[in-house]
Amino acid sequence: MKIAVINAGSSSLKFKVIEMPSAAVIASQLIEHIGEDGGVSDHHEALALIEFDLRSIDVVGHRVVHGGEFFSRSVVVDEVVMQKIDSLSILAPLHNPANLMGIEAMQQKMPEIPQIAVFDTAFHTSLAQEAYLYALPLELHNKHHIRRYGFHGTSHAYIASQAAKMINKPLHACNLITLHLGNGASACAIQNGKSIDTSMGFTPLEGLVMGSRCGDIDPSIVLYLQRELGMQPYEVDTLLNKHSGLSGIAQENDMRTLLQREDEEAKLAVKIMVRRIQKYIGSYMVLLEGKVDALVFSGGIGENSKEIREMILDNGMLKHLKSLVIKTDEELAIAQECYAIVSGD
Repeated sequence: MKIAVINAGSSSLKFKVIEMPSAAVIASQLIEHIGEDGGVSDHHEALALIEFDLRSIDVVGHRVVHGGEFFSRSVVVDEVVMQKIDSLSILAPLHNPANLMGIEAMQQKMPEIPQIAVFDTAFHTSLAQEAYLYALPLELHNKHHIRRYGFHGTSHAYIASQAAKMINKPLHACNLITLHLGNGASACAIQNGKSIDTSMGFTPLEGLVMGSRCGDIDPSIVLYLQRELGMQPYEVDTLLNKHSGLSGIAQENDMRTLLQREDEEAKLAVKIMVRRIQKYIGSYMVLLEGKVDALVFSGGIGENSKEIREMILDNGMLKHLKSLVIKTDEELAIAQECYAIVSGD
């Protein structure tokens, strides 16, 4: 079975064809600068640039960032599903509209082929109320759906399944702490194979220090910036999402460059990021009652930076944790989800 995987970002489109169940990659293509100068105008035009013969495709799997409270698992796309994805664009304005355009474009090109939506948030729908609710008036959740959703779920689920194989234990019996460390970064506490807590929240801004995102801050800082510095909401949003994190401290978000620099700003940025990761690992060890089968590193930084891994583990509590490095493969995870649905497995 040939499964085409579409990962439509705000300005890019990743395309991969995977043969299942062998998991062989048949084709791969990346189209960037969509909607920008020098690039194609939209995702419909981007798909026209795909060089693979789509007539041989059996199923199309789409990464969808936000599934809200509607979707706890992957689903076959129909009009109702598309309407719900669209309604969630207010919570993921950079991602869900692009994801939806990818679905619409493939439906136009291949109307007879099943389209399956795989949601980043689905893995975290196992969170208990005390984990996903904020200490805000409950009506803000009941009426406006303000809660922790968590993201990178496809990645966390994939590396958890791979970790279970590596330690030779059934996934449903595994307690893990998984770290997806890249330009975007998140941590997840997994108990008996299910997500019980995760660092990203209502949006991907919360949690760890990232390439350009601040992660956890005192929310009063936002009010201060608006009240005392006269910043508009969109300016604060841009500051926190695009000019903070490693970039805000050291004017650089490439970890390879930061580790080569000798200046104090670069060293400080790395220390702040590592300290935040250690805090989350420690808190998740408490939630898991100290029963942690493995700490799993993944993502561009987690997979490739031995120095960062060593810095994180340079702590008396963490030195003795079993640690694994697993290359995440979200496209393969999406293909596996699609194959399971179509084959009835």
